[in-house]
Amino acid sequence: MDGSWSLVLLVLLSAQWSSSAASLQPCDLLYDDAVRAFSSSDYESVVRHMEGALSSYAEVRRSKVRCRLRCQDQHPFDEASSSDLSFFDTVLRRAACMNTCIDEKLGVQSAHKVSEDVVQDFTRRIPYNYLQLAYQKLKQPEKAAAAAHTYFQANPEHVEMGQDLEQYKDLQGVKENHFVDREARPHQRAFTEAVKLYDRGDYEGAVSLFEEALVEYYKADVECRALCQGPQKFEGHDHLRYRYSLHELLSDHFTQVLHCEHECVRDLATRPGRLSPMENYLPLHYDYLQFAYFKVDRLEEALESGLTYLLFHEGEEFMTDNVEHYRELLGHDGKHREEAARYLRRHKQELELLLMGSNIMGVDFTEGSYWSNTGGRDDSNRIPSGTDGWMEYVPISEKKNASAVVLQQLREGGPLIYDSVQLVQNSVALNGSQRVLLDQVISEEECSELKNLAHTVSMAGDGYRGRTSPHTPNEKFEGATVLKTLQYGYEGRVPMQSARLFYDTSERVRRIVESYFMLNSTLHFSYTHLVCRTAISGQQDHRNDLSHPIHADNCLLDPDAYECWKEPPAYTYRDYSALLYLNGDFDGGEFIFTEMDAKTVTASVKPKCGRLVGFSSGGENPHGVKAVTSGQRCAVALWFTLDPLYRELERLQADEVIQALDTQSVWGQGLNINPKDEL
Repeated sequence: MDGSWSLVLLVLLSAQWSSSAASLQPCDLLYDDAVRAFSSSDYESVVRHMEGALSSYAEVRRSKVRCRLRCQDQHPFDEASSSDLSFFDTVLRRAACMNTCIDEKLGVQSAHKVSEDVVQDFTRRIPYNYLQLAYQKLKQPEKAAAAAHTYFQANPEHVEMGQDLEQYKDLQGVKENHFVDREARPHQRAFTEAVKLYDRGDYEGAVSLFEEALVEYYKADVECRALCQGPQKFEGHDHLRYRYSLHELLSDHFTQVLHCEHECVRDLATRPGRLSPMENYLPLHYDYLQFAYFKVDRLEEALESGLTYLLFHEGEEFMTDNVEHYRELLGHDGKHREEAARYLRRHKQELELLLMGSNIMGVDFTEGSYWSNTGGRDDSNRIPSGTDGWMEYVPISEKKNASAVVLQQLREGGPLIYDSVQLVQNSVALNGSQRVLLDQVISEEECSELKNLAHTVSMAGDGYRGRTSPHTPNEKFEGATVLKTLQYGYEGRVPMQSARLFYDTSERVRRIVESYFMLNSTLHFSYTHLVCRTAISGQQDHRNDLSHPIHADNCLLDPDAYECWKEPPAYTYRDYSALLYLNGDFDGGEFIFTEMDAKTVTASVKPKCGRLVGFSSGGENPHGVKAVTSGQRCAVALWFTLDPLYRELERLQADEVIQALDTQSVWGQGLNINPKDEL
């Protein structure tokens, strides 16, 4: 018992230990410093802080992986013991070991806990957008080219960035080897280069790189799984109020960790910025290898690679024929690679445990088609030939394909209700479906009043958890909700008439959209936002980004797969969207519709006072906003749902406030207004 208590004490104390030599600065603080420096045009500081942030972010990940793997090796589970105490003894020792190890490498761990917003920015490679602009200002085109190339790999929808990359190629001093992906994953890089050699007929070179790719893949798999062992999110549960037993708690946590580890298959096969992994990724290595080895007359290895491929696709006709051919040439049988067999055995065992654990947690779990080999390669010899290595993508899990859903009974052309409103373009003129462009929805005076209201009420970063530049570092974003403006009106900070105008205008837009698209059921507010985007002076030269990247409003746009996946974190319940513009006295800021490739523009809308663009929110209408290069662009942005369960809470509260104002029943009692950021 004393030994157990000493271990518990060791775990608690080890969280407070840190090496005096550890001086790694937190990446989020460095990132914030870099963004602030960018705003003040201090580009040398941008480079220093942003490069430091990237280095810190990577070092934290490396340290966690190294420490977790080292502590697993130092404190293995005793397979011979069935004692609970033995199991928890190992768990506690590992915890103490990891806390001590990570503290020694990083310092106090809490300093390196960053928000989801920062993690998302690093995942989307946003720091490289800042860097390429800063290096450009510092006249270091070769570094700017590398940063731009790195950013573009994860953001291929940024057409302007692609154009800038072409311009970099023409600059003196910039060479082809400067266009490197600084975040390239070794296993993917080796595989891509191997496919290129294979397609050129250099089978010796291809063999070497495919083998390197496999080594790096299994190494990356170990690292991916180690990173899964951190804290998990218990969505839908208040962990502090759990009444479950110890074993139920362990089961919940372990199931989530295991699911993360199981999905490493997907992660390792997915390129940055993409939603869908490469089809049949790991088995393809052995497919390529069996034929490459055959071409260089290394039949033993060809047979071994073919047999390994069949572990993933037992009985596949083409590979079975190849394996039989190799056996005949050799005069004997061979063996598959044990590394792949172990990998698959673990994968199948994980699936069994996940099904059991998910049942305990009461959640659905569907096994993804991890090794799908549809669209397999074939040539006249029934031996697989080359592919480009990256062009074929399939969904790994059973996602709902928004683009494949046939919208039923879509209609448009209903009455516009208000006499002043004019139809400018319908879906045909806008080269799409469920689109409309209207003018004179509100008057010049109303535009001016709403714009003045925005200047008083809107807050930087509203709706985006305080991030002042959520979509681009070159613009400042401000916004306000209907309920917030009513609160300001009640407090006397803005004219109540103006706050009421915002409320009434949004209702006018809702009625117009509902009527024009001839909807059979009520259209409810999902979110309403009075927004302004302001070009930041001194940051508009050579802009290569969009004010708002190409996206769809209720699904995750996947340009490579030409699909839009209707799944979280997309707002899947949104059905229609609208933008009512308040001004046109700015440069840029055109609203654009595109094809699902996020590149081909199908229609462009120039904002002006009283102009409304409305459209259905799905994958049929990818859209974005071109850069605002000078001035300020203000609008009322609205999203609607046909499902009353997803009505905007703040709107319901605003309705109550308006009803109270109309009946004059609460003046003197005070208004219960509690604005809440919900976007």
